[in-house]
Amino acid sequence: MDIQPELASSKMLKPRRTLSRASYTLLSVFLAIILLIIIIWWPLVEEYVGYFNPAYPVWRQLDWLLIGIFLFMSAMIMIKADLKVDAWIVLVGIFGGLSIESWGTQTNLWTYFTNERPPLWIIPAWPIASLAIDRIYHYLDRLTRRLPEKFFSALYWIVFTGFLLLMVYFVQPTLDKSLTWMALAVCLLLTFGRNNHRKNVLLFIAGAGLGYFLERWGTTRECWTYYTRQTPPLFAVLAHGLATVAFFRVMDMALDLARVLKDRLPWLSGFPLPEKEPHSSKFSIPPTG
Repeated sequence: MDIQPELASSKMLKPRRTLSRASYTLLSVFLAIILLIIIIWWPLVEEYVGYFNPAYPVWRQLDWLLIGIFLFMSAMIMIKADLKVDAWIVLVGIFGGLSIESWGTQTNLWTYFTNERPPLWIIPAWPIASLAIDRIYHYLDRLTRRLPEKFFSALYWIVFTGFLLLMVYFVQPTLDKSLTWMALAVCLLLTFGRNNHRKNVLLFIAGAGLGYFLERWGTTRECWTYYTRQTPPLFAVLAHGLATVAFFRVMDMALDLARVLKDRLPWLSGFPLPEKEPHSSKFSIPPTG
């Protein structure tokens, strides 16, 4: 009796280890990026260190919120890392973060203390945060597995339509800008397009949850300042949730397109791609329940 297919199937279904070589690869890249930022933008580091007062103990002057965020994201990106998937998350996070930062700084919804529009040193934070949010999402997915789909459908419309109304109110001063109208159009497409309500609600919660601590740190340290002077405004926190949904929708669409090209172009047959999520249709826009 040939049992090879069964063995192969069992290996495919075996869950990934919590920590693997990919975990340490991601952590090494993360630390390398931080070191590169420190080297390239050394004047900013010197300015930050200059705030330390030798009259007080160092431990009382350390930024414990920043240290906590750093340690949390470092731990998150190492959990069940898979470079075939994570590489796509990083790629979308870089371009998505650049787009969002360009919109916000060009329309003066928020400004950085360096007055750059946008500063390049903030862009690497987006893919790192996206990796951490991906891990949080999978944890929430397991935690809420028994909740009915109708619950997520109702919650979806409450959360996403509520965010749209809040967004229109918050961006009123920039409604004369084409970039703002483009951002509103993207949000409308994300909200009213066919999608997986359960997945998007959990992604929104994961993104907004981490986004609160990032925004709290950045606004209270005056690294960036919103035109409302809030620390932080509710819109900014929830916008991280919407951005997360947008990033992962774009990534799913890009992956499906890459699979189509791989099937049609023989020279791409050796290009590694992650397995397709179950119950997803073309371009990862599954019908709602």
